[in-house]
Amino acid sequence: MTSGTLRQTVLIVALLNLAYFGVEFIAAIRIGSVSLFADSIDFLEDTAINLLIFVALGWTAARRARVGMVLAGLMLIPAIAFLWTLVQKYLNPEPPDAFILTLIGLGALAVNLTAALLLARHRRTTGSLTRAAFLSARNDALANVGIIGAGLVTATYPSIWPDVIVGLAIAAINLDAAHEVWEAARRESRDTEA
Repeated sequence: MTSGTLRQTVLIVALLNLAYFGVEFIAAIRIGSVSLFADSIDFLEDTAINLLIFVALGWTAARRARVGMVLAGLMLIPAIAFLWTLVQKYLNPEPPDAFILTLIGLGALAVNLTAALLLARHRRTTGSLTRAAFLSARNDALANVGIIGAGLVTATYPSIWPDVIVGLAIAAINLDAAHEVWEAARRESRDTEA
């Protein structure tokens, strides 16, 4: 795969993420969903990751490794946003609208599966950068399945807990992915120094 093909792919993925961030953020605010809010911030983080990759692809391996470390830090943003939203949910413990939660989760799943498929063919090239983008899309698709499940459970048993539990899972997934990208970037940094 050429660098130009990868650049085009990450730009398309960045634009998809930015567009769905707006959809999910508005829905999260409207229905008071912890998991949708955390996931919407994750879409914004994915936009930033893919735009950074788009810019950094022409850089040296050492500089790309440093960008990989920055990306690992960016992947922590959804976990922090989740904590803020969780506090808000406890102050107003009303279950989100189950239908909208499920519908928006299905849309998010479609966007993330598309991004993961586009990035899958590049995930082993250019080290931590493309690995970060692929892991984000893959993990987000898993989180979206959880959001859909939370919507279905909430429809049957109205409660804040399915939404909160999925929000916790999204935060945990992002922490694990951030650690993995950090380690890959450190390995790349050591390899360029050797």
